Order: sequence, then structure tokens, then C-alpha cells
Amino acid sequence: MATERSDEEKPDTRDVRVQDLIHGGGGGASPVQSPTRLGPTRFSEVAGDKIRNTGSDFIGSILSWINGDPNRSLKNPVKRAKRKRIRTAKTAACVIALVGFFIFVNWFMLSQLHEGRAWLRRGFSKKPNLKPTKLNPDPNPSMKRVSVKVSANVQHGEKKKMGKPKKKYNGTYGRLLAYAAHALAEGQNKLEPKELWREPKDQALAWKPCADQRSWKPNDGKNGYIMVTANGGINQQRVAVCNIVVVARMLNATLVVPKFMFSDVWTDASQFGDIYQVEHFIKYLSPDIRIVKKLPKELQSLDLEAIGSVVTDIDVMKEAKPGFYMKHILPLLLKNRVVHFFGFGNRLAFDPIPFELQRLRCRCNFHALNFVPKIQETGAILVRRLRDSGSHLAPVDPYLVGPKFASFILDKKAGPLHKASKYLAVHLRFEIDMVAHSLCYFGGGDAEKAELDAYREKHFPTLANLTKTKKMPSPDDLRTEGLCPLSPEEAVLMLAGLGFNRKTRVFVAGANIYGGNKRLAALTSLYPNLVTKENVLSETELEPFKNFSSQLAVLDFIACAASDAFAMTDSGSQLSSLVSGYRIYYGAGKMPTIRPNKRRFSDILLKNNTIEWKVFEQRVRKTVRQTKHVLVRPTGRSVYRYPRCKECMCSED
Repeated sequence: MATERSDEEKPDTRDVRVQDLIHGGGGGASPVQSPTRLGPTRFSEVAGDKIRNTGSDFIGSILSWINGDPNRSLKNPVKRAKRKRIRTAKTAACVIALVGFFIFVNWFMLSQLHEGRAWLRRGFSKKPNLKPTKLNPDPNPSMKRVSVKVSANVQHGEKKKMGKPKKKYNGTYGRLLAYAAHALAEGQNKLEPKELWREPKDQALAWKPCADQRSWKPNDGKNGYIMVTANGGINQQRVAVCNIVVVARMLNATLVVPKFMFSDVWTDASQFGDIYQVEHFIKYLSPDIRIVKKLPKELQSLDLEAIGSVVTDIDVMKEAKPGFYMKHILPLLLKNRVVHFFGFGNRLAFDPIPFELQRLRCRCNFHALNFVPKIQETGAILVRRLRDSGSHLAPVDPYLVGPKFASFILDKKAGPLHKASKYLAVHLRFEIDMVAHSLCYFGGGDAEKAELDAYREKHFPTLANLTKTKKMPSPDDLRTEGLCPLSPEEAVLMLAGLGFNRKTRVFVAGANIYGGNKRLAALTSLYPNLVTKENVLSETELEPFKNFSSQLAVLDFIACAASDAFAMTDSGSQLSSLVSGYRIYYGAGKMPTIRPNKRRFSDILLKNNTIEWKVFEQRVRKTVRQTKHVLVRPTGRSVYRYPRCKECMCSED
């Protein structure tokens, strides 16, 4: 594996700061309405303890220097008197030094403050260099001229900017889209670049799934019961389930089968058993933790909120370390016998975590969570039609839809010479919740702004309040930093720039694209073989999933994970992250994922009015090629997205 990491893989402090401000910390997750921590919580005394300990250690070190070694025996009275005189002298010297230090600091700060105010009154943002030079023996005249000019600018509210002005995004790509249409029409009979449908095979093949291996005994769960009501969409809930499994093992607790919180964003009342096989979940993880379907009768009547056993996302910091749970949650569990985590979005760190606990996380995600037969069967029908009745199975198929329905994907009538159609899956995370939560602009003018403001007020009130009370990054700044989801126009330009043929079958995952069919027109005009699950499946086949957005999202998950190539358009999307991790874990080095570096791609798109198509193609391909390295999981990153690590997969190198 390459040790070098692309820009997309490297944590960027600028991204973290901006995402923390917008998303409430943790950056990069799909939008979920969670409570915002506005002040201290009942578990927040940890920081205070550290500060108090640090202060007391510092004071203690000074006192030990003054007093000497307290364990030293001084029986001789002469020595004792001498030691006392020395101690008195040290104390006096220490006090004088401290007083002198504070006087010096105060004098220095006051002098700088007065000097700064004087220069500000004269129109300067900082003190200029007044030393004479050969080129300017008398700096005062030029200083006066500049001072007058700056003062005039300040009076008229002008801000002088240095360097090139930033190009602004106006929401349209008419010129580039015309170039793309021409290039696709001319090259529809040309061969596509081979790397589009391939991974760096030799490197990828060195990694094999091994999260199913165990080296410990089962927990008896005697410390109490843990309940969880996971928030967000189905993909956030999946992550929460695997994280709570690890917490239950860590605390030697019995886990009650998870529940899912109803969200007015997702409007889906599906529960764990509507999506995952409960019996398989309990049985597969039985060598790791004890799982029950409900609390014992004697605990069911407890008012958990009254006894302080309800723990919300406000009480637990994002990506809390194991020590937090041992210090704060375990005593609560032992006292009340039950703890209910309400929300639990992204509340367990990825590092540092003991090896076997990290492996349990992978085991839960890749082995314990099997979809119910109803979803598996419809998923198999979807994949079969997308492959046009192929004569082969992809490596992931048996794990996605189960061995029984995986065989259904094959067309038994197709002969050995029948070649299955390849298809590209694109997760277009461009629903209104993501668009509104991103704070980006997508070319819709005042009508778009008013609609998204209203949506934020209703579904993301905390974010809406932040936009009114804090200075937020501008849409142009967010786009420049690569923090905006790709629009359908940008996604199709990426595909065309990479060289995907006009005849390519494209499956688009995502429900209710913001802007509807009008917004999808750019995709469908350039790639007429574009389909969605609604096009591929009949109304009768979709009927059982009607009004269940989470179950429909699982069908998208299956189609994306089984595709011959998968293109992400938003690296922060949980579905994209889980799909790409699933393809790595079970793909046997044959299932490539396209991960655009959105910051670099944004820089290319800002040249929409000047860049030539050939240059555009070259730059897009270079940008994506740099993200296709076979990388070991970077420290602190998700094992669900980057399972190539010793805890989840075994390397032959």
C-alpha cells in the first residue's frame, strides 16, 4: 500500500473548522438534526479536572523547589536553621521575580496598545517600517500619502484587496456542457480508458477480509443493559448500531436490539427488524456480546429519564474515546442497571481503540447486518436488470442479497459467451436536505435562497439560528474549499471528462433530486441510458417500500455496491462511505470507486468560461487518478469507509 495520501485523504484543518461551524463538529456526515452543545454537560468536568491538576502540579513544583525535599531528615539544629534561612531567601527571590515579571508584561502590553491605537488613528492596520533605506531615505512623505489614501478608503467603506479577484460561481455550465455533448457524440464509438473499470489490482488483491476471526471469550453482560435509539437516515443508523455493539462489549453490558428514531427529514417509521435480520444479528454476535430483544420485566417500569439513565448526544462528545465510557457511563450503568443512548450519532472515536474492539466494529458492519429477505429479493431483481441478465456474479453479491437470491441474479438461459452489461452507479447526494444543510448556492437565484432558508428554519433550526448570529463562510468560499455537494451538471461533467462513453448505462442513486427532472436534464441529455430504481423496478415491485425512505435507500445501497464502477459525488455522504468500504472489503480488487477531489475539481470548474475541453479532460483525469491509490486506513478515519487495516482485513504483504 502506498504511504502517500492524496489531498482527499489528508485531514485539512480549514475543512474541519468550516465543517465544525456548519455541521456541529465531526464534519463530513450527512445532515442530521441533533441537539447542539451550548454549555457544560453533566459529563464535562473532565476538562476542569485536567486544568486543576495541571495548575496544582505547577504550584507543587514551585513549593518543592522552595521547601526542598520533605523526606529529608535534618536532626542537626545548625543545619536546620541554615536550611530555614535558605528557604526564606528562595521565597523572597521567587516573589520578587514574579512581581517583576508581571510588571514587565503589563508595561509591554500597554505600550503596544497605545502605539497600535496611534497608528490606527493615522489610517494604518499595523505599524509601518519607518527605517530609512537607500531607495527611500525619508519614509515620512510616502507614509503621509498612504495614510491619507487609507483613511479615505476607510471613510467610504472600501476594502482594498491584493492579488487576483476570486472567480464566482454563477450556477451554470452552458459552455462546458456544450463541449461535453460534442465530445461524447464524436467519441461514442471510441474505447473508454481502461482504468475507469479497474482498480490497482495487484495492490488491492493483497488484502483479504478477516474481521470474522475472534480471539476472545463471550461477555456475560452482567453489568447491566444498554439501549439505543439511533438517529439519522439508514446509513447513520447502521454506523450507530456497530458503535453501540462495541460500547456494550467494552462495558460488559447486555445490548437490547437497537431502535431507530423517527425523523421528520426522512419520514420513515422503519425499525431495525424491518431492515435487518434480527435473529442473524443476535446469533452472529453471540460469541462477542449478549443481545436480547427487550428489557427484563423488572426494568421495563423504570422511568429512565427520572433516574438519569437517558444519555443524549449533548451528553457525549463526538468521537468520544473508550476512557469516557469507562469513567462516566459504566458507573451510571452499575448504579441504575440500564442506560438508554438517545441519538448516538458518531459518538465513538475510531482511534485509539483496542485491536479486538476495532475488529468487532468491522465484524458487525460487514458480517452481522444482513438485510431482510424482502429487501434482498428486490435488490437481486434490480441488479439483474441493471446487468441485463448477466452470466456472472460479482464478489459482493452473496453478501449483499444472500446466497439464495444471489443465484437469481444469474440468467440460467444465458450461455457462457453471453456478456453482461457493465453499469456505472452514481450516488447523486443532491436532495433538498443536503442542499439546504450545505449552505452552498446552486444557481437558482432568490427563489432558491428563499426556499432553502425556509427549509432550514423548519428542519435545521440550530443551523438557521447560526446563520443569523454568526458570520458563516460564504457560498463561494465553501465551493472553493470543496465543501459543496456536486450538482447534476457538475457530476455529468466529471463523467464526461473521465471518458465514460455516451452509451454507458448509468444508475443514479438518490431520491427526490433537488430541482427534479429539470435538474436531471443535463445528465439524461448526455447519458441517455441513465436509469433509477423507479425506472428499473415496476410499481408492483416498489409497492412494499412505498413511504419507507430508509428501505428504498437500502435498494440504492445494493445497486451501488454491486456496480462495475461506483462514482461518489459527496465524500461526506454516509451512503457513499459505506458503499465504498463494502466494495473494498468484499470486492477482491475488482470493484473500483471514483472519488473526486472536490477542492481541485471546483478549481477546474471555476474556469468554465475559458478552459478548453482537452485541458478539462486532462485535469479531471489527473485529479481522479490521484485518489485511486490503494491506501491503508489513515489514523482516525472510519473503518467503515477504509477497511484496509489490520483490524478488518489481512494483508499478504
